[in-house]
Amino acid sequence: MSVFYDRQDELEKYEFMMGEARGRLAVTLDVLTDALILVGQHGVYCTSARNPNVPALDLQAVLANINGAKELVASVMERLRLDREAAESK
Repeated sequence: MSVFYDRQDELEKYEFMMGEARGRLAVTLDVLTDALILVGQHGVYCTSARNPNVPALDLQAVLANINGAKELVASVMERLRLDREAAESK
């Protein structure tokens, strides 16, 4: 199924509140957060052989990349907000 179908209600809500681009980015953040939760749960059972207190190295890489993607999306949302506010104040 498409994310546009699976998350239709969320997309409509956020697009209405924030506009199409920022709304879709907000839903993207939610999807990435859900992925982090799933990987984090998996990390409880798949620990590093060297240090059982941390997730396996492959899970650490996935977590780092998803967190990086969230930071990038959040920065784009902030830039769009600042640009919109600058355009409104002119």
